[in-house]
Amino acid sequence: MSVESNSNPLGFKLRRSRAHPEARVSYVAPHQILRRILNFTGHSIDDVINNPIARRKVLHYYRMHKLIERRMEIAELEKQWNPIS
Repeated sequence: MSVESNSNPLGFKLRRSRAHPEARVSYVAPHQILRRILNFTGHSIDDVINNPIARRKVLHYYRMHKLIERRMEIAELEKQWNPIS
């Protein structure tokens, strides 16, 4: 049995992206943000589901994260619109 050069050992053909690797855009997934907040607060997802205090604490840090993210975006846009001479 011969295997083509563009397939894996199981026989599935691999897709190759034609875009340049540096042109790809990466997005931070919301579950990564939640994982970071859970690690920071020391809670597990079970704590968040079962404990209302842990839920409020994680929600507080999530909202704070979103607020800081928005303010950073606004600051970046203001720098672009109003460059320092």
